[in-house]
Amino acid sequence: MLRSLLVPLLAAALFVWGFLACHQNDVAATQTGSLQLRFDNVVGSNNLVLNANTYQNAAGELFNVSKFNYFVSNIRLRRADGTDFIVPQDKSYFLVEEERPASQTLTLTGIPVGTYTGIGFLIGVDSTRSLADISLRTGVLDPGTTDHDPMYWDWNTGYIFMKLEGTSAVAPAAQNHLFQYHIGGFGGGYDGKKTINNLRSVALPFGSDQLVIGSSLTPIIDFQTDALQVFNGPNKLSIAQNSSVMFAPLSGSIADNYANMFRYKSVTAGSK
Repeated sequence: MLRSLLVPLLAAALFVWGFLACHQNDVAATQTGSLQLRFDNVVGSNNLVLNANTYQNAAGELFNVSKFNYFVSNIRLRRADGTDFIVPQDKSYFLVEEERPASQTLTLTGIPVGTYTGIGFLIGVDSTRSLADISLRTGVLDPGTTDHDPMYWDWNTGYIFMKLEGTSAVAPAAQNHLFQYHIGGFGGGYDGKKTINNLRSVALPFGSDQLVIGSSLTPIIDFQTDALQVFNGPNKLSIAQNSSVMFAPLSGSIADNYANMFRYKSVTAGSK
């Protein structure tokens, strides 16, 4: 009689132990933390100050900057084992604006606990999201919002990935010496029409540094974004020769330039 009772009790105990062990493993496997990305906009070795400081490009042209915006999206973190954690798309679209300091700090949540050695992202808004139903394009992707500088072409149905505006004596007087570079185009379009593709990928390893994501602290990654690279990148850009570029073949050369704007600076442990 005693033996017949012990067998089912032992089986029940083993089942409970197994369930608890699996549950604990699931909890450990799904532990997540948060991360902040901070973008410091500069022009060469100088801090970017809107409507104030004067800068010089490789063509020797003097200019100042009145606006500097860019989209950061499709963020991924490289693990120490070489695999990537891809931030879910619904949480992976940010607009950095020099005139809005709060926009220069991006907060990511739900990142699996672990060690990471690099980061990658897109400059721009990919075709999937660009063509998605308007209900899926909220926040900085809302074409009708007034919460930030307009970054959407109504006439071309697409997002402006990078916007740089300012003044220079070499820009045409008929334009009040204004220059503007509004660069977009995701390589797709409506009715089967293909467009210029100015999406650009950025990959930044952390070198000897490591990003450690835990469940209690929020680490911070600092970057510098050098607006001078729009002029001085692989394709030299002269304001006198091209003071206004939007949806034109030259925009691809400017996109190649802004892919080189970003520099990794440091990782800090952060705080609770």
